[in-house]
Amino acid sequence: MKNLGTTALFGLLIALALAAGLSTGQDTPESLVPSVENTGPQGARALFLFLREGGHAVSEQHTSLDSLAQGTRTLVLASPIGRPVSDGEVLAVDRFVQEGGTLVYLSPREIGKHQAALETWLKLEQGPLLPASERGLATDLADAGGTTVDVWLDAGPLRGLSALRISQDRGLRVDHPDAIPLAGLGGAVAVWRVALGRGEVYVLAGADLMENRRLELLDNVRFWSALASRGPLVIDEYHHQLAPPPPLSRGIWVFAAQVLAVAGVYALSRGTRFGEPRPLLVEKHRSALEYVRSMGWLMRRAKVEKELLPELDKSLRQQLQEHLGIPPDLEDTEAARRLEQEGGVPASRYLDAKAQLTQLLARPSVRPADYARVARLYAHLERAVAGQDAPRR
Repeated sequence: MKNLGTTALFGLLIALALAAGLSTGQDTPESLVPSVENTGPQGARALFLFLREGGHAVSEQHTSLDSLAQGTRTLVLASPIGRPVSDGEVLAVDRFVQEGGTLVYLSPREIGKHQAALETWLKLEQGPLLPASERGLATDLADAGGTTVDVWLDAGPLRGLSALRISQDRGLRVDHPDAIPLAGLGGAVAVWRVALGRGEVYVLAGADLMENRRLELLDNVRFWSALASRGPLVIDEYHHQLAPPPPLSRGIWVFAAQVLAVAGVYALSRGTRFGEPRPLLVEKHRSALEYVRSMGWLMRRAKVEKELLPELDKSLRQQLQEHLGIPPDLEDTEAARRLEQEGGVPASRYLDAKAQLTQLLARPSVRPADYARVARLYAHLERAVAGQDAPRR
């Protein structure tokens, strides 16, 4: 009883530990998407709330860029990698900029992978790696993995700014003829300006400038405040979402309907039917004797062919070879002598059977009775050779 109680106690403790382990929620991994809904370090929720609380007209775009709201002054595309911007949307954005709008495109670091249409329109290429710089920070650990880039030309929203804080990664190259580098470090450019018609495009390497973790560093927030001061600012959220899968084609539905129909017919044909029981049919098989008699009757009707006679002698000679080692091509007299010497069967029996077989072969036709008589002689000889029949002298 004591051992039983101890076992029950340990079992209860193990069950409690297992339940506690299963009930403990795992931490959700931090999102890397620079969305205004993301409150993590790499999200843009802080910028959205900052601009809205500051009295600026800021909103989200949850539909295609073909349907930008009237009066939009600035459009922000923050490293969209969920779904690509289509060629039609690029035309709509180009028209928006040509008419005086401002596009801020924070390009993904991986050029040529996510936004081919935008990169072709703006002629973007991967740039060199930005050097490390901690200038302007209180300590070296204030922003691990980041770097400080200088504002080379304080134009547009960079007017009055001196330094920006972004991630220490690769810069960008813009081969557009109207592109001007505005900020960077060393030989790497982080911010470009492209003039198009009455508007302008600002191309930034990565979405670091709007991330929650770097928004308040150096002049980052002032850059966004200057843009929002121009008028309604729209931040694209539509291209952070994955495109829905294509709908199932009609052919797949037809195929599924066919499969269900075939399965239903099979189930109906193989299913158990309920009704009155039927009497069990007793199947009677023929006896072996009936088959033998039928075969004899058939042979009588078909007549005996002379070609069957040589097969009798051939079969016997094969038996002589297998049991007594007498070659099949040996002459009949010598074969009969060895049969008597080695098998104990009188030579006259074999010679007599062979003589009768030869006589039947000389006749124009063979009667069934004559064939049966010769076949019986050869059958007795085969039994004697196999040791199944006592030798007769």
